[in-house]
Amino acid sequence: MRMPDFIIIGAMKCATSTLHEQLARQPGIFMSMPKEPYFFSNDEVWARGIDWYASLFAQAPTHALCGESSTHYTKLPTYPLTVHRMTKRLKTDTRFIYIMRHPIDRLISQYIHEWTQCVISSPIDQAIHQHPELIDYSCYAMQLEPYFEAYGQENVLPVFFDRLSSEPQPELERVCRFIGYDGSPQWDAGVEGQNVSSQRMRASPLRDAIINLPGLKTLRRRLVPKPWRERVKTLWMMKQRPQLSDTNRDRLRAIFDKDLSLLGTWLGIDLSCENFKRVAKHSAPEWCVESRAAAP
Repeated sequence: MRMPDFIIIGAMKCATSTLHEQLARQPGIFMSMPKEPYFFSNDEVWARGIDWYASLFAQAPTHALCGESSTHYTKLPTYPLTVHRMTKRLKTDTRFIYIMRHPIDRLISQYIHEWTQCVISSPIDQAIHQHPELIDYSCYAMQLEPYFEAYGQENVLPVFFDRLSSEPQPELERVCRFIGYDGSPQWDAGVEGQNVSSQRMRASPLRDAIINLPGLKTLRRRLVPKPWRERVKTLWMMKQRPQLSDTNRDRLRAIFDKDLSLLGTWLGIDLSCENFKRVAKHSAPEWCVESRAAAP
């Protein structure tokens, strides 16, 4: 029964889809379809059983490395049983990849995503109080702690979004070394970024049902000029990137700085909201076991 050799566990809105696609293009690496099976996190998927999960990797070549990418796996407290379930089914040396971006940028990107899916309708300053998960999913130290306890730091690779964006080839090579890939990975610059929230339209079942009527798409393209079609699309799109108030931004910085301070201790670097992007762009981080052992 094939199980994954590695899993991209998050964080949400941190280029996990892009990394998944790049890994899938490397000979000798087999990535699951669907990309995000959510097997260990979501109760309704877990109920399908281990045979269903193993079937996702059944077509992998014999000597290929198998992987999947489910950002729900680092969404505490929403999915509290994830790591417990993993320890029952996965190999003890399974490798985990965790990508982190500036916590406030990640929060805003998630807000945009949830807005397009009609999960959130309120303005962002109101939403951060109504939907605490926006904050929780950016608390990286909190999300990582269960993996350290269950699998050890040596089996978790920290990746910074900013460095992955600015130095994709070296970071892909670092990821591939971590998962035990002995080939020569090549970043495909022709692959566009996946799941870019700012390019999404707000969900509308009625609109989509009408648009997808047989033959209507061709007729629409023939009769309606493209500028008009693009203008209509904007009716369902967010007009500008959400802006947090100064008060709420300061509140978030205080929350995230505490989490980043602990994360920085584990990585042996000074980390805060103020310096995150600068440090992340130039860091290929590794864990400092001694520092974590001494941390509260």
